[in-house]
Amino acid sequence: MKLAEALQERADLNRKIEQLKERLMNNALVQDGEKPAEDPAELLKELNGSFQRLNELIALINLKNAATVIDGKTLTEMIAEKDVLKEKIDAYRNLVSQASQTARRARNTEIRILSTVNVKKLQKETDQLSARLRKLDNLIQETNWTTEI
Repeated sequence: MKLAEALQERADLNRKIEQLKERLMNNALVQDGEKPAEDPAELLKELNGSFQRLNELIALINLKNAATVIDGKTLTEMIAEKDVLKEKIDAYRNLVSQASQTARRARNTEIRILSTVNVKKLQKETDQLSARLRKLDNLIQETNWTTEI
């Protein structure tokens, strides 16, 4: 199994677990004399099996990510860098958006609102970070599809 396939299975399991939890809640109570639409015991059995498989997959994925090295970095390090880059880009984009707003004045006597940051420079840096993120994400995806678990 490729690492990417394990990641897809993990995502599918997470969705399935959420659905099972909801189905369990929907069948947890019934009116006296009625039967639930689905057997809660069977749903619990399926939920527990899904949790067990999810645990196995997460362990396999994490071990493989820690052991797979590309360009001197483990996949774990690359994923951490990717996550931080996403947050940094988001913060920079929000700052650029806020600093780019200009207040129109009807008269010269009104208060002027000025940007405290160099918007052009910050936008250029954001674009460079975004390009770096795309390259890193592509490398991670490529590695996921070529790495056996």
